[in-house]
Amino acid sequence: MFDPKLADVRRFFCEVWRKHRDHMPLEPIEAIALDWVLEHPEYQRSLQDPEAAIGADYSPTAGKTNPFLHLSLHLAVSEQLSIDQPPGIRALVKTLEQKLGNAHEAAHQAQECLAEALWRAQRAGQPPDQQAYLDCLRKRAGLPPAAG
Repeated sequence: MFDPKLADVRRFFCEVWRKHRDHMPLEPIEAIALDWVLEHPEYQRSLQDPEAAIGADYSPTAGKTNPFLHLSLHLAVSEQLSIDQPPGIRALVKTLEQKLGNAHEAAHQAQECLAEALWRAQRAGQPPDQQAYLDCLRKRAGLPPAAG
């Protein structure tokens, strides 16, 4: 299983930003990450200095949004949509986009559902509940929970 360390994740986004600024080619996953970095200019300054980024405190008590967590969740949702995993997520997020009239806001809604599913899984010591994740998206899209 892919389990990057905090420093690796932060370096990845900093490197994507550096490559972009230096007009260097990007790997496909880096191009997706860059799309989200460009959607969030408020985070770009945090990506300028990898060593400062690695050492930055984004704990809840620090009172700052963690740009690396936010961008990582965007990237995770993008990957899920690209392969429709869990099955049905692509249609649900599309429905959410239509309801909200904004793809970026729909992505943020999906992130919130994913973050909740991951948090619950971590607390329970279990794998994420895909059905609960999809039900969260259904609810936000104004759809009834799945039968079952």
